[in-house]
Amino acid sequence: MIDLSHIDDLARRLSSLVPPGLRGESSRELRDELQQNFKSVLQTGLGKLDLVTREEFEVQRAVLLRTREKLDELQRAVATLEAQLGAAPAAHPPSSAPHH
Repeated sequence: MIDLSHIDDLARRLSSLVPPGLRGESSRELRDELQQNFKSVLQTGLGKLDLVTREEFEVQRAVLLRTREKLDELQRAVATLEAQLGAAPAAHPPSSAPHH
């Protein structure tokens, strides 16, 4: 979920960009309406994006790090086993003739 306070802040910033001629007391309602419109457009636009929360991102990052550590561990184990197999004498060399 997107933090609505950030959207409110951005909408306020956008409404502050209204030309100075529209900033008088009589146009306060216009600024408020513009701010609400900005907020609505921002929420709609951001809602269409495929975004994840920071928490979801951090969870997936932790899973990826654990997976990477496990992969490194498995690669070391395979390398060790390959080294042991390469150093061990072959008791029964593989036969190329099919067995019936």
